[in-house]
Amino acid sequence: MGEAVKETKAQRVERLKREFNPWAAYAEIERFARDGVESIPPEWLGTYFRWWGIYTQGDGAGAIGGQGGEGRAVPYFMLRIRIPNGFLTSGQLRTIADLAERHARGVADLTVRQNLQLHWVRVEDLPAIFRALGECGLSSLGTCGDVTRNITGCPLAGLDADEILDASPLVDAATAMVNGSPEFYNLPRKYKVSITGCRVWCSYPEINDVGLTAVHDLYSGRVGYSLRVGGGLSTQPHLAKRLDVFVRPDQVLAVVKGVSEIFRDSDGLRQNREKARLKFLFLEHGWTAERFLGDLEERLGYRLDPGVPEVLPDDAYRDHVGIHPQKQEGLVYAGLPILRGRLTADEARRIAGLAERYGTGALRATTMQNLIVVNVPERCADDLVREAGRGGLRLAGSPFRRGTVACTGSEFCKLALTETKGFARWLVEDLEERLPGFEEHVRINVTGCPNSCGQHWIADVGLEGKKVRIDGRLTDAYYFCVGGAVGRHQAIARPVGYRVAAAQVPEAMERLLRTYLGARRPGQTFREFCAAHTDGELRTFLAGGEVAAVARDGSPGPVPHGLDG
Repeated sequence: MGEAVKETKAQRVERLKREFNPWAAYAEIERFARDGVESIPPEWLGTYFRWWGIYTQGDGAGAIGGQGGEGRAVPYFMLRIRIPNGFLTSGQLRTIADLAERHARGVADLTVRQNLQLHWVRVEDLPAIFRALGECGLSSLGTCGDVTRNITGCPLAGLDADEILDASPLVDAATAMVNGSPEFYNLPRKYKVSITGCRVWCSYPEINDVGLTAVHDLYSGRVGYSLRVGGGLSTQPHLAKRLDVFVRPDQVLAVVKGVSEIFRDSDGLRQNREKARLKFLFLEHGWTAERFLGDLEERLGYRLDPGVPEVLPDDAYRDHVGIHPQKQEGLVYAGLPILRGRLTADEARRIAGLAERYGTGALRATTMQNLIVVNVPERCADDLVREAGRGGLRLAGSPFRRGTVACTGSEFCKLALTETKGFARWLVEDLEERLPGFEEHVRINVTGCPNSCGQHWIADVGLEGKKVRIDGRLTDAYYFCVGGAVGRHQAIARPVGYRVAAAQVPEAMERLLRTYLGARRPGQTFREFCAAHTDGELRTFLAGGEVAAVARDGSPGPVPHGLDG
């Protein structure tokens, strides 16, 4: 008899998903909690837990601590909490603070998909955590795994004075339609949806599998949505393709369901875990926007109206930091910059208190890892700013403080090459000292490996984690990708061939930004400045002189299941 053929990783995961719907097996999690971490079988540790937002935690060494590009796990877990559209109450934030203090060593992290996540969670504590979340209206269901992740939207939905419409009810309805549904528990890979009614596209529809953005048809007066599909970053970034349709609000759920069915039924995507996202229909399987639309309309059973002209956001800064008016007369919102997205339990409680004392207890999480206190009477804004400042939350923070995003990094992620959270904080504080008074908008995204959970491909300056050997020792380093953008000037950041040890990043950034300040044309943005220069010129600005280009190496290991928030 011939030797049995070994399953590929993709074949194994697909078999496990066919055999078992993890959403129907919560009793197993309760059993593991009773029996301890040693009772958890490999298929739960590596696959099924993720459907419940649970992910194994790395030992702090990152990818180099293990084998095959994946580090060693410790007997603790990450738990991601779903926050649809980023809508949060002060009571919910207090619950998360209590859970962080009791079960997660006092820390919670905001993510780039408007979620919050806990680390250091023991399996024995999971039932108590799930009960506490359920009692305050929260859940971790579907925040990891091959399912529809948290559906994002404008955090100011219903409040933004300039929004086209409030899309948050559709976010809630779409979430109810797909999350936990046996119809959509087995997708080829992670699946990301954004529905927004704002004009600045702050939920980044360009990098979502499905991006619905509100549009006003000036000819007919109708308000509806444009539709984009196939966006995503990781190691092969692809900006979503616009389909030539106008989607009425009453058609949105059917359209989301139809696109989800196309993805679910694309068996060709299930052959390779690294090429299983929706974008690979375009990148690898020859699909066009026209073919996609034809398939979608066949599933819908009707033709969608042709697309109408849309106004793309022009260099919009999408962080919502500071005091700004709401559409409700006499009310403002206060955007709080949460440096690298990390909150202690005490900080979370202080922010909940601000929302209760100065607003209505309502909060919003953003895709730039910040929090917003909403419904604040204008007369109370100055008091809120002062109290927030006393607690270390400076609403008038530098562009570095408000514009820096960081992924989880090697502190907890088994695939990361570099530590990111502490590095991002140090980088921001160092740049504030080096460039006091710098006022230009610059988005800096720090990602601990090439997989782009920190979204470095759409940053003004994207820092991609690497390792270099200095004096015989492996040291954290970063490779510079420059000129990423979304909206009207959408572009993938360019790898410019410059890599330095992490300790040298601030001085390289200072050289680049001082060159920009000294050489820019009147009114020229940093994005425009970068677009006007070659990779070699930008490399020279970073290095302070001509240097040879360094090749950008690829991913050291598998594309992650769910660490991108």
